[in-house]
Amino acid sequence: MSDEFDAVVSTVRERVEPDREERRRLRDAVAELTDRIEAAIEELPVEADVIQVGSTARGTWIAGDRDVDLFVRFPPDLPREQLEEYGLQVGHEVLPGGREEYAEHPYVVGEFAGFDVDLVPCYDVSGATAIQSAVDRTPFHTEYLTERLDADLASEVRVCKQFLTGIGVYGSDLRTRGFSGYLTELLILEYGGFRSFVETAANWLPPVEFDPEGHRERETASPSRERGGASDRPFDDPLVVIDPTDPERNVAAVCSEESVARLQHYARELVADPRVELFEQSEPEPVDPDTVLDAFERRGTTPATVGFETPDLVEDDLYPQLEKTRGGIVGLLERHGFDILRSTTIADEDRAVVLAELAVAERPAIQRHEGPPVHVREHAESFFERYDGTAAAGPFLDGDRYVVERERQFRTAAALLESDELFDVGLGTTIERQLRESYTVRVGSDVAVLAERFGTELAQYLDPAP
Repeated sequence: MSDEFDAVVSTVRERVEPDREERRRLRDAVAELTDRIEAAIEELPVEADVIQVGSTARGTWIAGDRDVDLFVRFPPDLPREQLEEYGLQVGHEVLPGGREEYAEHPYVVGEFAGFDVDLVPCYDVSGATAIQSAVDRTPFHTEYLTERLDADLASEVRVCKQFLTGIGVYGSDLRTRGFSGYLTELLILEYGGFRSFVETAANWLPPVEFDPEGHRERETASPSRERGGASDRPFDDPLVVIDPTDPERNVAAVCSEESVARLQHYARELVADPRVELFEQSEPEPVDPDTVLDAFERRGTTPATVGFETPDLVEDDLYPQLEKTRGGIVGLLERHGFDILRSTTIADEDRAVVLAELAVAERPAIQRHEGPPVHVREHAESFFERYDGTAAAGPFLDGDRYVVERERQFRTAAALLESDELFDVGLGTTIERQLRESYTVRVGSDVAVLAERFGTELAQYLDPAP
């Protein structure tokens, strides 16, 4: 197995290692950009400098990755409004065809010499614990890792990043909720290489915690949590990696339980059966409407969807709102007796869909409603008076309780989802506004038409994998 594993990793390593020409082009681009930024800074009424950060600064970028991150550092006493103003001024001067994006504050992104460039203003603070905005700690990450990652470890990082990409858990965005580049580098540094990382991760017993700089007592698992008892762990996450530059921050905080579990699943697969395919992203062939119809018919379930125009939001705002909306809609359906087998959200730039697969698509015309025991006189009499003459059947006695059978307000999922009840549940704020403007409910065979837009996503839903 050792030779097989090493052969697979060697193949992957060759693919992800930037060649000499790519490294030269990156160096030239960064040097030219730095000169332009420094010239733009000279025109400002404040001192500042520029620093390269991220994977290209640390030598851990994957071949073909065109992302270059350059930070312009301003004095910490500069008002936020001026930091944003000067940062955008420098950004637009250096990247005249660039556009503005917004994280905690606006910055400029653009293209230069074939590279995608992020030009971000930040404060030149004394340490990561003194940050004034989230991006202020990034230069300290670069400094910490640059001192510790040699060429061999950087190569191991690249292989690891490719593996995490192949299994779908690379990225700290709120759609993926996986492993960031910084987290990946810290884990490889912790384990000393890719193989040791995957072999150990295959046997993790979450919650797992690492403290590279000994900021807190190191623990690989919390026994009290395994027993279901109380815990004094400072972070309630499946994976905790204490930021070496900031003891109050968990670098892995964004990692979901599912992402950690997926890593473990495929780490076991890689160790048991090493193969290059585990390092490669793949998508199923899109399904057509007839395939969707046949699949749900075989399953004996009923799909129901709420579709709407995708709000104009960045992904890190959109996907948490989609998830909140999905939870609200699923809860509404379940409270009305439409049992949910599974649910998901799907979105592109134009349309978004919440899909719920119903085990029960239609309910009886009446529903049972139990009252209090008769001997609880005050409540029992109130219940009897409320429903006497108004219920479909009853009140009558079942044991010592009053019971009525009353007409069900919504017999079908479609009727429920098309009603105002939809707006009495937790929805994403912007999505709720969009739904109030317009939305489309599809149930049963009507859902099949979505394959014309979301054939790949529906294929993934109908044939799920870890």
